[in-house]
Amino acid sequence: MIDHYRNLFNRQQWFEDGLCWTVVQPLDEEITVDDLLWRLNGGRDPEERTMAYPREEAHMEDLPVLFVYEGEGTWGFLEFSYGFATPDHILTELSKESRVWMTTWHFNGGYTILYAADGKIRARMRDFIFAEHTIQEGDPSILADFRAMLDRLEPEDYRGKRSAAFAFIEASTGMGLESEWLDVEEAPVIIIDNWNEA
Repeated sequence: MIDHYRNLFNRQQWFEDGLCWTVVQPLDEEITVDDLLWRLNGGRDPEERTMAYPREEAHMEDLPVLFVYEGEGTWGFLEFSYGFATPDHILTELSKESRVWMTTWHFNGGYTILYAADGKIRARMRDFIFAEHTIQEGDPSILADFRAMLDRLEPEDYRGKRSAAFAFIEASTGMGLESEWLDVEEAPVIIIDNWNEA
């Protein structure tokens, strides 16, 4: 699975500059994607737009731009313009009656993986690509399999470590990401304008 994401990053090298991948598994089947987007936008309906060339146009926004993906009982939200990390208060709201996994990074670093459930952040690992600087919070058993993936990689295999974050989330949720999903034109996107309102 790590190799699948290595190939994705090889084909989509811009992906390594900044992204936030959030996967939500609602435990209540009545929770809809509109409910999740409302939570993601801090309690307001976000803007829906079609972008002719999303990868290029997203960088003209000063706001998070999301692709939305549907899995089997699972939703994936990819913020791909600057690697805007979903704020903690939004993640805790998303995790009410749901399980939430997130990984994020941006051009200045911020390599983070996180798990939230029952309205609380349960585990977080920061700076996961730098073994000597990794900071782990919460229940270490939740991310133990991820740490094992990292330990099998060479210390400077940064692409492998980014790939491991996606592989771990896919193994945990069944929700993956395919390279061809990113090569889209005239695609629907969601613009988030209320992330930073606590």
